[in-house]
Order: sequence, then structure tokens, then C-alpha cells
Amino acid sequence: MLLSLKKGWGLFLLVFPGREREVVCDGRRLVVAEKEPKKKILLFLERKVSEMKQLKKLAASILVLAFTASLAACGAGGSSSSQAASGQSSGKKLQIGVIQFAPHPSLDNCYKGFLQGLEEAGYKNGQNVTIDLQNAQGDAANGDLIAKNMVSKKYDMIMGIATPAAMSAYSAAKGTDIPVVFTAVSDPVSAGIVKSLEKPGTNCTGTSDVLPLEEQVKMIRAFLPQAKKIGVLYTTSEPNSVSQLASLKKIAGNYGFEIVETGVTNASEVATAAASTVAKGVDCLNNFTDNNVVNNLSSVLQAANKKKIPVFGSEEEQVKNGCLASQGIDYVALGAQTGKMAASILKGEKKAADLPVFLVKDFSPVYNKTVLDSLGLSLPKDYENAAEVK
Repeated sequence: MLLSLKKGWGLFLLVFPGREREVVCDGRRLVVAEKEPKKKILLFLERKVSEMKQLKKLAASILVLAFTASLAACGAGGSSSSQAASGQSSGKKLQIGVIQFAPHPSLDNCYKGFLQGLEEAGYKNGQNVTIDLQNAQGDAANGDLIAKNMVSKKYDMIMGIATPAAMSAYSAAKGTDIPVVFTAVSDPVSAGIVKSLEKPGTNCTGTSDVLPLEEQVKMIRAFLPQAKKIGVLYTTSEPNSVSQLASLKKIAGNYGFEIVETGVTNASEVATAAASTVAKGVDCLNNFTDNNVVNNLSSVLQAANKKKIPVFGSEEEQVKNGCLASQGIDYVALGAQTGKMAASILKGEKKAADLPVFLVKDFSPVYNKTVLDSLGLSLPKDYENAAEVK
């Protein structure tokens, strides 16, 4: 005969007469002596139920706390991954857009070095970073369109090779959080892409190939002791060329030179400008790192060769291609430095606004012996240790 049926928290309490009162309580057995009165038994059972409820509540609380702690640990792990600016932990490939202003060897070397610098810092193209290289073919308008497209795709960084490309990238990315790095920009302050070399103060920084103009003029004087006029071609819309021309004029007079300048507005004018400048009786031509001029070096050399006068280049590749001599810049090394700077920004170690512009400081004179011999010149004593390019 059923004496009592009492429902507890997810369990039933059963009390039977005529023998020991055996109570099944949530899988546990409680035994109560038969002689105990029913009322006392029920009180005993209620107390046990209450104790078990408290134990269950405590166990539930412990489980909740443990679960919450595990979630917090998982959340902390996710936060750490998201803070890795390289995106490597999440498996996401970063995207870097590269705008090269024109297809000529010096700028090609900049890009080659840029890849090397990135890889040394842990970013390899095709693995944890995707690099989109596009060439503006010497047209600033093309560069602007390329840069705007890269910004619209929300690339993680844009890199400009040469002043016009850097200006396009800076203009397109202005007002966004996309950092811009540059290389082969002779005067980034005049170009308006940084506020100062020491502290750019913009979303833009990089490396400058500012020329050692005084060393270049000294070299010209050593090779041509009787020369009086230096011819210069430059692009009127290229800020670095304009600033280099102004600096050259200040220096040239100290060495007895007159500067004969001819400005061009685009690449199609270079050949005519070269012929016109040579016709003015200059003793030589001197190149800046002017992209229109360098990209049409063959036209400049052709005009100079007709008059049997030398062309002094602004870097080694030009000397290899027919210029007489230059204070050499290693553009692969310059690009590599840019790659390392880019990596520090991508990793979150530096901000472009605070990362000083790197100025190339190591120059070494180079000359072309074939050109030297064809002009009937001899290697000056002060330049006997200059490197001969092949």
C-alpha cells in the first residue's frame, strides 16, 4: 500500500509500510528504520530533498562559471588573432597594390627590391600577401585611375614607384585608412605627399632617391675640365625635377657652369627638346631622375651622340644604357628598404605618419668605358676607383 507520494525537484519520494522504508531519491538510496513514525520519516525525507536541491544549485552554478570562463578564454584567443595585422593567423592574404609609373630598369629594380624587403620581413607574394602590380605607362592620368580602383577594392596598402605614381596613390587614399608607401621619390615634400622628411604627418611615407647634385657637378667638372654649359631636360609638372633644377642652378655657378634648361610636358616632347638643347651649344647633358626623360633615354642619347657630347646619368642603369658616368644609386637596395618599412606598417609596429622618410646616403661613381673611349676622353685621376659598368 502506498503511504506517501511526494514530488521533489525532478524526483519522486516513495515510502512503503510493513518493512524498512526504502526511499529512492534521484538514483541514490536512503534507508529509514521501520519503527520511525511516518511523520518523522517524511520530515527526514524533506530535509534530504532540500539538501540535494542546494547541491544541485551549487553544481549548476559551478558549471555556468566554468562555461563562462571557457567562453572568455576563447574570446581572448580570437582577439589576439584579430590583432595580428599581418592576417597570417586567420589565413587571410593581405592585398598590396603597386603602381609603377613607367617601364624602365631603375623602377623595375625598385619593385624587385620591394619584394625582397617584404619577404625578408615575412611577407611573401602569393603566400600571405597578394601584390597587384600595375604600370601607368608614363601617364599620370592612368596612375590616378589605377590608384582610385585600388582604393575602391579596399587594398591593405598602396605603393607608388616614382613621384607621379606616389602622388596618385596619396591622392586616392587620402581620407581613408589605407597607408601609402613610396620609393624613387626625390622630393616628397615638394610633391605634397609628406609634411616633412622627419615626420611625414600623413598616411604616406617611403624612400627618397634624392641626388647628390654637388657630387655630380664635381664629377662633370673632372671629366670635362673645359666645359661651360650643362644642358638639362626636365618635366615641368614633376615636382622632384623642378626642385632638382633649382638646386642644380645654385650649385653650378660655384663650379663655373651655366645651366641651359628645356622643359617638357610629356614624353612625346623629349626627342625634340633634346635636339633643341644640344643645338644651343651645351657641352654635355645631365639627367635627373625625371621619369619622362629617363623613359626616353634613347632619344636623348641619339641627340647627344650626333654632337659628340656626353650625357651624365642619374643612376647606374642609365650608364649601362649609354650615359658616360653617374653617382650611382642602388635601386634594388632602395626598394628593399621600402619593403621593410611597408612590413613594419602592416604588422602594426609603425604608422606611416610617424615613420621618417628614408634618404639614400650611399653613392658610388660608375662609368661606361666604351662611351669614354668613343668620346676620346680619359678617366680622371680622382675617379680611377670608379666602377666600370658593362
